[in-house]
Amino acid sequence: MRYLGQPHNGLTATFYSCNRNKRSLAVDLKKDAGREILWKLIPTADVLLQNFRPGAMARMGFPEEKIRESNPNIVYVSISGFGEKGPYAGKRVYDPIIQGLSCSADIQSNRKTGCPDMFRIILADKVSALTAAQAVSSALYYRERSGEGQHIRLSMLDATIAFLWPEGMAGLTFAEKEVDVKRTFSSIDLIYDTSDGYITISVISDKEWKGICETLGRQELITDERFQTAQARRANAELRRDIIAAEVGKWNSAELLARLEENDVPCAPLLDRMDLLEHPQVIASETVKRKVVPGFGEVRQAQPAAHFERSPSAMNRPAPQIGEHTSEVLKELGYVDESLNNLVKNKVVRIAE
Repeated sequence: MRYLGQPHNGLTATFYSCNRNKRSLAVDLKKDAGREILWKLIPTADVLLQNFRPGAMARMGFPEEKIRESNPNIVYVSISGFGEKGPYAGKRVYDPIIQGLSCSADIQSNRKTGCPDMFRIILADKVSALTAAQAVSSALYYRERSGEGQHIRLSMLDATIAFLWPEGMAGLTFAEKEVDVKRTFSSIDLIYDTSDGYITISVISDKEWKGICETLGRQELITDERFQTAQARRANAELRRDIIAAEVGKWNSAELLARLEENDVPCAPLLDRMDLLEHPQVIASETVKRKVVPGFGEVRQAQPAAHFERSPSAMNRPAPQIGEHTSEVLKELGYVDESLNNLVKNKVVRIAE
């Protein structure tokens, strides 16, 4: 992540956003002195999280049983691409590999051509990270009540399929009612062309259907048996979309959005990313924070989504340069200047330049 994109003050934007508030200790775990540093850190930790391929930690000298001898109550988290068994267990993996195998690309298929497509963001990595964060919180809560740590094993494939399953795999859920998943829940990508741009409209309830019909001056569709119920509207989703699209195309975005709002129909403009910072809702909710950071100038960051009443989150420090906090952390572990200098000289640790 340090190298994906154009760097600013030595860091890429993606790396900065994912690693703010962290410290960087750069250690070579292939060297005895480097492994000794990790052994000093383990007793101080609540959680050890690793995302090497299965077996790598043991080969480096850190099998779980030895770690538990040092810290019996630690929460040990292993994230892998595919889990610890199966033909892909030892396979190298990046986000697109999981998107392909999890059916993400199939779900994103172009409706008209059927050609699969990827999410144009790093999806599987983030879903796995959020899953891991929730799991760690649960494990720490369990430890508070029981006094016991545990091992959490999590694969990117499992996490992504679970994330997609409720609607993406709805046709597979009931074996006795299995249907072609490409024909189920097909109305989620509701993008409509207006006379001057694009908007999205999402109609689920009968009240919302009545509202859009009245907005567009097509009141006769309210009682049309093909669209009279949610189930009927879903069964006739393609026809419904075509009819609505033809009507929406007669309006400009601002006027139509205002009329839809008046009729309580869920809708929104499709924002260009360059317009995001100026949208009134984003401004009012302070969704994007701005802060002047030495070496970086003004930095914009999405604020932490969970607002804690008693322990609010804060963006206190920028993402670290590699090894930026090596000296700081090692001194906390009891290393003195002479031993620290020897570690640097022998290339056991790295200090930011």
